[in-house]
Amino acid sequence: MTFENMTLTEIESWLREKDPARLELLWAAADGARKAHVGEAVHLRGLIEVSSHCCRLCGYCGLRADNHGLERYRMTRDEILNCAREAREFGYGTVVMQAGEDYGLTREFIADIIRAIKEETGLAVTLSLGERPDEDFIAWRAAGADRYLLRFETSDPRLYAMIHPPGPGRTMSDRLAMLERLRGFGYEIGSGVMVGIPGQSYGMLARDIDTFRNMDLDMIGVGPYISHPATPLGSEETGEGASPTLLPGEQVPNSELMTYKTVALTRLARPDANIPSTTALATLNLAQGRELGLQRGANIVMPNLTPPEYRKLYEIYPAKACIAETGRECHTCMGARIRCLGRELGRGPGGRKRQG
Repeated sequence: MTFENMTLTEIESWLREKDPARLELLWAAADGARKAHVGEAVHLRGLIEVSSHCCRLCGYCGLRADNHGLERYRMTRDEILNCAREAREFGYGTVVMQAGEDYGLTREFIADIIRAIKEETGLAVTLSLGERPDEDFIAWRAAGADRYLLRFETSDPRLYAMIHPPGPGRTMSDRLAMLERLRGFGYEIGSGVMVGIPGQSYGMLARDIDTFRNMDLDMIGVGPYISHPATPLGSEETGEGASPTLLPGEQVPNSELMTYKTVALTRLARPDANIPSTTALATLNLAQGRELGLQRGANIVMPNLTPPEYRKLYEIYPAKACIAETGRECHTCMGARIRCLGRELGRGPGGRKRQG
């Protein structure tokens, strides 16, 4: 049985696979590809959720602009730098600054923080700040940012329009084109999708995985679709009724198992990419979610460095895992879990090592 150069039909077939014995073959193949292409190291990237403000109206996300029940925050320069110092103390090679699409985080503010982090800690800086003008991306790259993460969520235009409406006065975005521009500006680029979006068929998800391969992405994040109840897609009034109509048996479940299958197939499609085992997996399975992700193709985890008083307010979806932990507690826990798998903690920035 070969997993190399899988066709769309073969990818879709594996997404539909339910036989535990056959799935063991998929897990083994993905773990073998991970070992061969990125090694045994699990790189820890310190996550800093710098702002919960957002100007967008995404159909599932608790940070959406019209969620007036959410208490908003924006971290100060010193608070962000203190998190970066903690990352250096813990031996991480990268910090990830993540936020809603918040124009209160000005071009100059972010550029200043990037320069300060680079000068004081030498850490790699990854940004995940949503869609911004090219001038912002260029300025942040010039300030020293190394990577930019921007999920395209789904490669299906109709489904994307449902979950990511453009908002007042805006046109529908093209995140795939934006990612290519980011690469042209000199960033390592990361993207990803959600698994089990209402209206997502197996064929759509197979095309997403094929898109990863064709875009030659440096980092790929996949996680289960989890909506916030204070959103159109998460409310009792609309629920999944707002989704495109699918034939029976075509809806991809937003399950833990389906997410592992997507992680494994993503590793096989893009063997040298960095692939995280996400917080959303831990939310579905606190005891083993991240570990099983790491055993089925993933090689990255993102311990959360956000101060707990802010972490609980960064409510993309409810009941996120580990929201009460301090950065030190999260670091200690993740290190122990990784060692229990017989894997080693990565050192340095952990950028993609291209093959061939």
